[in-house]
Amino acid sequence: MSEAPPITQLADQAAYAAAVQLAVDAAAAYYGDGESTLDDDAYDRLVRGIEAYEAEHPEDVLPDSPTGKVAGGAVVGDVPHTVPMLSLDNVFGAEQLADWVAGLERRLGRGVESWSVEPKLDGLAVSARYRRGRLVQLVTRGDGTAGEDVSHAIGTVLGLPGRLAEPVTVEMRGEVMMTAAQFEEACAKRQGHDGTTFANPRSAAAGTLRAKDRPYVCELTFFGYGALPLDGTPDELAGRLRELPHSQIMELVAKLGVRTAAATPVPGIVATGVEAIQARVGEIAAARATLDIGIDGIVIKADSAADQAEAGFSSRAPRWAIAYKLPPVEKITTLLSVEWGVGRTGIIAPRAVLEPVELDGSTVTYATLHNPADITRRGLMLGDKVSVYKAGDVIPRVEAPVVHLRTGDEKPIVYPDKCPACGGEIDTSQERWRCVQGRACQALPSISYAVGRDQLDIEGLGDNRIVQMLAAGFITDFADLFTLTREQVLSLERMGEVSTDNLLAAIEQAKGRPLSRVFAALGVRGTGRSMSRRIARHFGTMEEIRAAGSDGVQEVEGVGPEKATLLVAELAELSDLIDKLVAAGVNMTEPGGAQRVVVTQEEGEESDRAVGPLDGMSVVVTGAMSGPLEQLSRNEVNELVERAGGKSSSGVSARTSLLVAGEKAGSKRTKAEQLGVRIVTPEEFAEMVHDLLPD
Repeated sequence: MSEAPPITQLADQAAYAAAVQLAVDAAAAYYGDGESTLDDDAYDRLVRGIEAYEAEHPEDVLPDSPTGKVAGGAVVGDVPHTVPMLSLDNVFGAEQLADWVAGLERRLGRGVESWSVEPKLDGLAVSARYRRGRLVQLVTRGDGTAGEDVSHAIGTVLGLPGRLAEPVTVEMRGEVMMTAAQFEEACAKRQGHDGTTFANPRSAAAGTLRAKDRPYVCELTFFGYGALPLDGTPDELAGRLRELPHSQIMELVAKLGVRTAAATPVPGIVATGVEAIQARVGEIAAARATLDIGIDGIVIKADSAADQAEAGFSSRAPRWAIAYKLPPVEKITTLLSVEWGVGRTGIIAPRAVLEPVELDGSTVTYATLHNPADITRRGLMLGDKVSVYKAGDVIPRVEAPVVHLRTGDEKPIVYPDKCPACGGEIDTSQERWRCVQGRACQALPSISYAVGRDQLDIEGLGDNRIVQMLAAGFITDFADLFTLTREQVLSLERMGEVSTDNLLAAIEQAKGRPLSRVFAALGVRGTGRSMSRRIARHFGTMEEIRAAGSDGVQEVEGVGPEKATLLVAELAELSDLIDKLVAAGVNMTEPGGAQRVVVTQEEGEESDRAVGPLDGMSVVVTGAMSGPLEQLSRNEVNELVERAGGKSSSGVSARTSLLVAGEKAGSKRTKAEQLGVRIVTPEEFAEMVHDLLPD
């Protein structure tokens, strides 16, 4: 985890005053209609810059300064809070976390026995008031002392039931947000209404919660993070809410029917000591990219009510809780242009060219735009300020234009009317446009991919040689390579007898590659090398794959209905190419494929699955390999993992069983150490799969 990111430097009083006004305006916009002029990271850097300037120039502090105020303080509310709704102070790394823990324990004069560790959900803080079990009022945080009544949203917020499981009077506090599915639905409704869309789930939730007169309704989700007594709360319940540890209060909240982080893949836990806290921080951070809800950090609290009471509060935050902020995965930047490329299967794919922006530890210049229909749905224009999202190893993608920042100088995105590669016609009948020539349009990259090291691995067959063969009419696809004659190859420029014989020997050797390699060489849309291995091992033969149908293909892990339909259609389209490969004598079986053993589950049911030395393990390989693995490509090592019964993965998470760490393993090794994942050297791994190593 990195330490605090850079702050906005303020050179003088004028810059400071301008920064304060910008921060106030941005906060007012965000907590007003959800459409801020700054993304979270830019706002945080701005406020830290204001704090730094005020520390050096206390005589210049302006009354409107956002420092010392709770988040949302720019919004005026008229509903007083029973207890102030405060913000949390932040730390940005392990060292700062350890310092904060030590500071709290010094304040208490003793150690803290247990800590509550929960995901920090990226939404809008609200209080929900229940009278005799019925939800009667929703109030935003506002300035922390009073908030805005948004009770009109009752009935549109999942996780916040209209009636509790018991008829009690109580106040629930939590975050209102949108899940990924709710955000997509909200964008579609707004697009259909006025042709615009929301910038991101957080702003969509904030704007939706406060909107009273929209002609369409957008669903929201609530996650509770606390509960308080109200006037009329039974004495017994009020006492429990004041005296129970936070973790037990959250159990009570969930029991009453309110959704909490316990319903997510990253539930809150109770930890003892800084190491245990940091381990959970690592687990939540690793899972972040897989969640369907936004999180921007982890909240750490002293679990004991006695510790909380003794630690007390500052003017804006409790002293017994802290937010461990994670690096931003979303930023606002400018869409400069759109590039149109053609893939090896003929798919015409747009790519956004962006004004470079630092995001999730790297500089992002390009981002995914999916297809023309996606561009239309999002209402993008050249010159737009756009929200760009990236998490973990995921390719950055453009979420949406920030419509309220448009100047009027933006221009429409021009779609191609001819194939950018060959100038031929484009099939626009589906959302993903395609050159009518399909693979023939990109014969060179298609064949080059098929003969690559991780597919058929035909040594000595580079792009220049493939171009010669295409120009001579000797091949039209990679299946034709297996019917080349010695005379044809000898006739090519700079091909002597020795080089010809070597190339033909390499092509002959490629005939014996396992089915997983052959399937990968086909370049089936929706599959990659890992999926090709899973499919080949599941069915064992190409004949079984072709006969499987959509339902049969869905039995393969990671293949859902949509991907199965696409895969079956693609295989039908590739039928002639596969027939040519079969006729040429190319191997169509997978060693060890479709070999299963029956195991008895606890329920007494029988299931079948492959077994091996890595049976059921999720394995990540990183760094430079050495020893017996030194000459293998990363894909070949991943093949070893799957032949041994394991599942190869690219990212370390709490579900990772084993990390094979070579030289310069880097951040993946660090994350594995934080999560307590078993780590082995390449030599140790080679010993584990010794019987499967190539000769």
